[in-house]
Parts: sequence; structure tokens; C-alpha cells
Amino acid sequence: MSEPLVLGIETSCDETGFALVRGRELLADVTASSMDEHARFGGIVPEVASRAHLEAFVPTLDAALDAAGCRLEDVDAVAVTAGPGLVGSLTVGLAAAKSLALALDRPLYGVNHVIGHIAVDELVHGAFPDHFVGLVVSGGHTSLLEVRDIATDVVELGQTLDDAAGEAFDKVGRLLGLPYPGGPHVDRLSQQGDRTAIRFPRGLSRGKDAVRHPYDFSFSGLKTAVARYVEGVEDAGEELPAADVAASFSEAVADVLVSKTLAACQRTGTRTVVIGGGFSANSRLRELAAERGAVHGIEVRIPPIRYCTDNGAMIAALGSAMLRSGVAPSAAGIPADSGMPLTTVRA
Repeated sequence: MSEPLVLGIETSCDETGFALVRGRELLADVTASSMDEHARFGGIVPEVASRAHLEAFVPTLDAALDAAGCRLEDVDAVAVTAGPGLVGSLTVGLAAAKSLALALDRPLYGVNHVIGHIAVDELVHGAFPDHFVGLVVSGGHTSLLEVRDIATDVVELGQTLDDAAGEAFDKVGRLLGLPYPGGPHVDRLSQQGDRTAIRFPRGLSRGKDAVRHPYDFSFSGLKTAVARYVEGVEDAGEELPAADVAASFSEAVADVLVSKTLAACQRTGTRTVVIGGGFSANSRLRELAAERGAVHGIEVRIPPIRYCTDNGAMIAALGSAMLRSGVAPSAAGIPADSGMPLTTVRA
């Protein structure tokens, strides 16, 4: 008997994503993005995002079903992002998912978007080990997780106390006059610079701060240090070494992320790290994690870049994991939870 076919629906921010997964096999993954509509505002506009989801929902669903070669009636379960995210965007996806589940008489799973960023790796690299550390890095989240079962047993070890890694990159991108979103542009520029040119601070990594917050992150001070450096160069009438700034800043972020993640592995006795989220596409983070992981004998798993940004595959993967673990479906009346904690895998 074949494993259940799970439809995954992602609408937490500006991507409308649909995917179909059977077991750990991805059959289709289609995403419609409204990013271009937000670029002129320099950030996500919630109302614009919600309306874009409404317009893209049916065409994107149809495209995913066509790509998988199946009908809506073939779906065995519906998984949808219940949080965290923009409440308007979440509400669009949840309302539609509830309607589909009710019309098809199928179980509904409202799942945690952040944990989905880790779950998607099973579709690429196969089943997870019994125990591993997960690092989720994106525009809104930087969190360290200890995972024994992605569907039922996820413990948050640490999180960002202010700016997330991706958010810091976007802000530094603006300081350097780069287009929105700044992350990819700062990453590309950094590859032309000298990472050792400027010694920017590593937040919560030394002294009492490191003792009190061994697995927490803070990038606000780093962002301020970059702003002061840029301001100092401009006040002196000198040419800004933008590539060196980008490279040195990128090195500081990657250094902290990798150092704390590997420390968490050593503390918890795990030998595997799974990194997910939009910022996991960052070239220096990938490179440094692989280098240091090899030195410490720790396997580093990072999905391909296409699965780093928000997508339906990550939601379908988490829903499929819940079915394998025997998790009960969500109640029909589950609300959108814009601040869903990482202690909640399923709403």
C-alpha cells in the first residue's frame, strides 16, 4: 500500500506555494511570488501580500496538480501553514485549506512554518537521524533547535534576541545602497571583497554574554557597527570599500551562526546539523558550515537553494512526517497564529 499523498499549502508571507508529497518523495512544487510588487516599497506590504495570495491560489494549485499528474480527489491529507507569519496571508491559506479538507473529507494539519524549513530536507537527503540539531535562518527567524522527531519532539535551544540574520542583511544592503531584498545582493558583493579587511563584532559570543546566551543570537550591534563604519568613511570623504564591508559583515554573521550551531551539537551529543530557511542560501554560511563541520566530524545537511525560500514542499514534508508519526489532525477551527512558538509543531 502506497504512502498517503499530502497537499502542502504555504502562504505565510509573499509566496503562494503548493506541493504534493508522497512519503518523502516530492511529486510537484509550484510557487507564485509577489516579491516584485513589494520591491518598490522596500519591504513586504501585508495587504498587498494577502491580495496576491487570493489571486494566485487557484492557478498555482492547478499547476501543482498538473505537475504531479494527479487530481484533487487523490489527495489524502491537507497540510497548511498555521503560523508564524503575516496574519492576513496566513488567513487566506488557512481558510482555503479548511475548505479543501472539508470538501474532500480529508484530515487537516495546520503546521509550523519555521519547522517546515527543516522538514523539507527529508525530501532531498532522505530520512533524518534519530537526533540532530536544526538551524533555521531567514528574514524573520534565527533559531537553534534540538530535534528527536520533526513531527512531535522539537526543542528550541536559542533564538535571535533582535534582528534575524536575513533581516540584518537587508538592512546592511540598504546602508550600501543595494536593491531590496538586500540579502542576495550583499552575498554577491561579498564574494568580491576581503573578509578579513574589517573586524566587525560577533554578538553574544564572548564573556558573560556568551555564558548567559550560549545559543541565542544578536545582530543588532553588528548592524550598528556597519552603519558607524560606513558613516565614518563618508564623513572622511573617502571611497567606501563596499565589497570589503559586505565580505567582513558576511563573515561575522556566518561565524556566529556556525560557531553556536556546532557548540550545540557538541553539547547535545548530536553528529548531524540541518540548516534551512531563506538565509541558508547564503554562500559563505554554506561554505563555512561545511568546512567546520568536516573538522569536527559533523554532517551538515542543507537543502538546495530552491527549497530555502518559502515553498509548499516544506509544508507538505512536515505534514507527511506527522502522518508517519501518527499525529492527530488539527481541529477544523484552528486560527492563524502570527506568533506561533517553536514549541508548537502542529496547531
